[in-house]
Amino acid sequence: MFSYKIDEDIELRLLEHRHADQLFQLTDQSRESLREWLPWIDFTRTVADSKNFIGGTLQQFSRNDGFQAGIWYKRELAGVIGLHGINWSNKSTSIGYWLGSGFEGKGLMTKACQAVVDYCFNELELNRIEIRTATENKKSMAIPVRLGFQQEGHLKQAEWLYNKFVDHYVFGMVKVDGINGK
Repeated sequence: MFSYKIDEDIELRLLEHRHADQLFQLTDQSRESLREWLPWIDFTRTVADSKNFIGGTLQQFSRNDGFQAGIWYKRELAGVIGLHGINWSNKSTSIGYWLGSGFEGKGLMTKACQAVVDYCFNELELNRIEIRTATENKKSMAIPVRLGFQQEGHLKQAEWLYNKFVDHYVFGMVKVDGINGK
């Protein structure tokens, strides 16, 4: 199974069925803050919904099409980060992420994203990574900016979010540029 130790307190681990209770509790406790930017929140109503999500992510991993990992902070599930599939022909992927409301402001997501970028470039040997954020989601947007991704585009009305369309910014990084231009 996939795991990636970031530091003494933070580890990324592939989500497994046994994590369904923890995942649902984190989602449910963070429902209000997550709902502002994530359209799937209203469809996650029970532990069975989280278990179904995990089942789908395990299939994704078994197809070699990316992964969804729990972000574990001091042995507690703090959020999720993963790849929205891998385009092996073009050696590219995109990263998605969310953090439980009690875990914000600790630098967890920046470290998790940096680790995933490193893994994608060095282990998977991908060439390009994208992160898309709603233009009004300042916290999410700060992550790719902090890591040295370049803002490459503005997609108008890119996502239907409950009762309205929202625009997205597209941030990209290619392997030759690396994290912070390294």
